Amino acid sequence: MADDPAHVSKPLAHDSARLHVQGEAAYIDDIREPAGTLHVAPGLSPVARGRLVGLDLAKVKAAPGVVAVLAARDIPGKNDVSPAFGDDPLFAEGDVIFHGQVVFAVVARTRDEARRAARLGQIEIEAVEPAISTQAAAARAEKVLPDFDFGRGDVAGALAGAAHRLEGRLAIGGQEHFYLEGQAALAIPGEGEMLVHSSTQDPTEVQHVVARVLGLPDAFVTVETRRMGGAFGGKESQASQTAALAALAAHVTGQPCKLRLDRDDDFIITGKRHAFLADWKIGHDDQGRICAYDVQLDANCGCSADLSTGVVDRAMFHSANCYFAPAVSVRSRRLRSDIVSATAFRGFGGPQGMLVIERAMEAIAHATGRDPLDVRKANLLAPGRDLMPYGMKVEELDTLPALIERLEATSDYRARRAEIATHNGADPIIRRGIALTPVQFGISFTLVHMNQAGALVHVYQDGSIHLNHGGTEMGQGLFTKVAQIVAEEFGVPLNSVRITATNTAKVPNASPTAASSGTDLNGMAARLAAGAIKARMAGVAAAFWDLPVEDISFREGMVFGGNESISFRDLARRCREARVQLSEAGFYKTPHLDWNRAQKTGRPFLYFAYGAACSEVALDTLTGETKVLRTDILHDVGRSLNPALDIGQIEGAFVQGMGWLTSEELVFDAKGKLLTHAPSTYKIPVASDVPCDLRVALFDNANREDTIYRSKAVGEPPLMLGISVYCAILDALQGLAPHRPVALDAPATPERILMAAHALRAASAS
Repeated sequence: MADDPAHVSKPLAHDSARLHVQGEAAYIDDIREPAGTLHVAPGLSPVARGRLVGLDLAKVKAAPGVVAVLAARDIPGKNDVSPAFGDDPLFAEGDVIFHGQVVFAVVARTRDEARRAARLGQIEIEAVEPAISTQAAAARAEKVLPDFDFGRGDVAGALAGAAHRLEGRLAIGGQEHFYLEGQAALAIPGEGEMLVHSSTQDPTEVQHVVARVLGLPDAFVTVETRRMGGAFGGKESQASQTAALAALAAHVTGQPCKLRLDRDDDFIITGKRHAFLADWKIGHDDQGRICAYDVQLDANCGCSADLSTGVVDRAMFHSANCYFAPAVSVRSRRLRSDIVSATAFRGFGGPQGMLVIERAMEAIAHATGRDPLDVRKANLLAPGRDLMPYGMKVEELDTLPALIERLEATSDYRARRAEIATHNGADPIIRRGIALTPVQFGISFTLVHMNQAGALVHVYQDGSIHLNHGGTEMGQGLFTKVAQIVAEEFGVPLNSVRITATNTAKVPNASPTAASSGTDLNGMAARLAAGAIKARMAGVAAAFWDLPVEDISFREGMVFGGNESISFRDLARRCREARVQLSEAGFYKTPHLDWNRAQKTGRPFLYFAYGAACSEVALDTLTGETKVLRTDILHDVGRSLNPALDIGQIEGAFVQGMGWLTSEELVFDAKGKLLTHAPSTYKIPVASDVPCDLRVALFDNANREDTIYRSKAVGEPPLMLGISVYCAILDALQGLAPHRPVALDAPATPERILMAAHALRAASAS
């Protein structure tokens, strides 16, 4: 990269920012409907567990506007929309496995007619055993996947020999994705083929699932995604069912069909973040240094496997965060329950695993009387103490200590802690707390073969550039960053690069835009494609001027060689006249990855992204209400490709993580019915919940690995900065009974905080 790049590392606006503000950015529901478009609505199971013994759809078929009614018998291919294990049917058939499972679908002339007709279905289900919705109950039932574990050393012996031992149990709730644009798809039938516009993070998976349901080869299904109105993991595997329903309806009727889920149905039908129940034991010395760590992670996977292999594995990978334990055992169980299948969510299990060790750090600090930050710093990975529990050696050991030291200084952590102690000594009602917590997050898909990407670049004879790649845009700015990379490579203005919709007919076999690797993978693939075209163009210029090709340079929309120059546009025209190829398909695969899950050895991550947050809270011990007063964040994104977009991602991820740990509570009743199924009953953070004093800075730290312009991923790691808020709440509560441990599950809702405060006061009085 040039010393002063024209586009890369610049805080440029999101490519759709103006369209977003003006309301002109087109989402699935904004696509102009072809003539004759029909609308689809699902009919849902009223119970969570039972045997489907009768389905009377006569009233549905007779309802106004109804064109067709679909059920399992109408599927020409397989009744399966699962990503891997074949246990997610498109329609319930035989067994009903969760409340809200799709049993049938209505196709009607209008969306309103379809939704009204869907309510008329008479579904007869023979109830069986009571529904299981919690981890504790699921632990007594079957599992969706086998147990998995890894670790090292004699953990039992190290715990027995430790100077001090602590243990605890932490229940961690799930989380609703709450994307602004719900699940949506528009399917348009063709000549034995199907075009599907889908709001999905994984067009390739949707293509594969739709083809499976319709009994078609993958090549006969094209999936296109221009943008999503948010996703957060909820449109990785979950988008397939919506797309398959629309495509099946189009296949049966021969007309375009669209499905946009009602928000309540979206809540009920789609998967959430995995809820966990963690039992931990930790041994430490007088200084709070860990001797041994033992953790059992029980994940509530819901009714099917979905993506639980990777999600729970990543929880295990991040169960030690950035700390070293000489002896460590990490065990997991993937439990089945009678609720909607849990799925991908920003962080993909990492937040749950990380929260447990940070809770243990707070417990060590309380037990030893040391500052929690000092305990954390004493346990950081260091030379000779650089192995993760799964055996990977961490090489970048200097970044996080330096980052923490800087944040400790810039946030005035020590002075504020002293000020908070003074305040709490004088105010028994409004307690304040502070915590500075670090994040170390591994970057790469842990399923090695998914670490690949393709891109397609065309240079036209007028110098304009067509860019397409396998990544999807969900508001995070991926398209903008990749366009910056291509414009930088060719030395042309950014507006010369035309960003086009992700399309499986242009770039096949793409990986989902997930695991924070969208820019790492697609940006590199696009750069390789652009670089190949640029080399051919440079060859034409060099031959024309009789110069070595090494003397040719591209910048400011021009091409230079010696004392000669030509516009990029004119050179493109000359290349066409010389019959030089101006199109290239780039391909990139992440190097150095060799994780072998069966043998529990190898390297699952190319590198780690680091960050830390210092949060201060005030809580009312009479109501349980919490207010985040100030948060300071310092985050490592390597050499930022776009500081404005990266800071936006950090701010949004922090707030989403804060919401997961404070207000976003999923509640299922005893029959497995989701009670928090709408914005009226499920509370995400709003503007007034965001700290009024929110300070975000980027840590200048070029990636040691050869990533795209030495940048680092930013999508998921900052979500775990929200753990600082949870730990600050613990700190605020702890003073109510200094000699008693705080029992506080997540999310730390006002109700849970109030109960914890009451228990601490009662313990202190006894």
